Amino acid sequence: MTRAAPAGGDPRSMGTSVLSLRIDGELLERLRHHAAKRGMSVQDYVVRTLIRDDFDERFNAAVDETERFYGAA
Repeated sequence: MTRAAPAGGDPRSMGTSVLSLRIDGELLERLRHHAAKRGMSVQDYVVRTLIRDDFDERFNAAVDETERFYGAA
């Protein structure tokens, strides 16, 4: 991952970063197809997919922690 600091700023305080991926042509075509069905760019589709997956993981971890704390219902 490459981070570029904003002019005169701290790279830890910036809102975005650049991630470069190397993927095969078949996967890229599938991503293009999925993104096009939703009227999105491939970049937006991938970012939203990652955000959704990250939310799902954090939500499941919170549910697991709650169940451990209160006991399974």
